[in-house]
Amino acid sequence: MKVAVWDTYVKRTDGKTMHFDILVPADTIESKVIAFGKVYLLRKRLASTTLSSKECRFCHMENAPDTVIQGIAQNGFDILEMENCN
Repeated sequence: MKVAVWDTYVKRTDGKTMHFDILVPADTIESKVIAFGKVYLLRKRLASTTLSSKECRFCHMENAPDTVIQGIAQNGFDILEMENCN
């Protein structure tokens, strides 16, 4: 399965910057990707953090491993946490 990788940087309330990728089916529109990012931030209890097209940008397409495909099947998206996500 080909997925689109959206590179995302979000400023936390403590001043640190979260870096994570939002992985979605290749044909997902930008507004849906942003909505998925907001769902992720809510799950992390960071609802007050701003997320828009300034923080979230299409990066590239790649073939997804099985774990990502499973995450997308369950949630519509998957997240790859990179920095300051905990």
